[in-house]
Amino acid sequence: PDGRLRLDAHHAVRQAAFGLVDPGQRRTAQQATLDAAAALGIGTLHEMAGPEVSGREDLQGLLELAAGRPGPRVLGWWGELAERGGLDVVRELGLAGAGGDLFCDGAFGSHTAALTRPYSDRPETHGVLRFETGQLADHVRRCTAAGVQAGFHCIGDAAVEQVLDAAGRVVGELGVAAVRACRHRLEHVEMAGTEAIDRMAAWGMVASVQPAFDAAWGGATGMYAERLGTERAEGCNPLADLAAADVAIALGSDAPVTPMDPWGGVHAAVDHRTPGAGMRPFDAFDAATHGGWHAAGRGSATGLLSVGAPADLALWATDDTLTDVLDERARPRCRGLLVEGEEVLP
Repeated sequence: PDGRLRLDAHHAVRQAAFGLVDPGQRRTAQQATLDAAAALGIGTLHEMAGPEVSGREDLQGLLELAAGRPGPRVLGWWGELAERGGLDVVRELGLAGAGGDLFCDGAFGSHTAALTRPYSDRPETHGVLRFETGQLADHVRRCTAAGVQAGFHCIGDAAVEQVLDAAGRVVGELGVAAVRACRHRLEHVEMAGTEAIDRMAAWGMVASVQPAFDAAWGGATGMYAERLGTERAEGCNPLADLAAADVAIALGSDAPVTPMDPWGGVHAAVDHRTPGAGMRPFDAFDAATHGGWHAAGRGSATGLLSVGAPADLALWATDDTLTDVLDERARPRCRGLLVEGEEVLP
């Protein structure tokens, strides 16, 4: 034993810690988060809740807080299998999807992300798959039949492949069109090879990715290389390959793992630590704006600046064009924010 808490033990201690936070403290923290998001020009937050990472009371309180005053809207996901009541929570709270932080594996840092080959720095372990493939297939099946987006936390290549194998079973049963209509969502998807990417594209799945992960842990001397070796590390966060295959991409932060920083995320997606693995600037910007709306199952016009589109607008303090901002890796300050046509920042 090394004193570290992993997987179920970690979640148990987290729940105990949450129990020490009273409703007033929680509401103060939630309001501070909404205010910080607004100041950054973020008009919509995707809240990845669940029984292991937060709790129903926490999610319900955040949704009510966001709906009760001008500010960023909050769309909620619930990370719990349908067999354990996850779909019931989605229906009762009117959530966007049944997934998000539905943990199919762990993380590279704790050696719990599930790999097809052992960790380079701990060859005795491959990480951990937390569910049976049949359980995931049942979840995708029930969500698809209900027209609800399923979502999965999957980081290692073994976890990504397991989720796609589960989705493939449902494609065989209910058909490609039914699965594509739900835009099932993979969170992180940090290790995905050509076959996995092709399946995601064919089945209309969304890659919800965090470019800040590569900025923090990528490169020849980063944590990815330490855990996986240089060759596998170079293949992590394959943004260019996902884009080339026409997989729908949404850029996010996974805050508080990495900070909310929309411009930083766009620039990190372009300046990938592996040469050739980054996105084109305008593609990255689109993935950070329209991509989030697509990932939430909203209409094709949402997230675009066009006639008839919803009036969700961020105004930036700059005289530069978008091309210049992207080329110069600038981070202009948000000077105004409208959400559904209502002014949030003056």
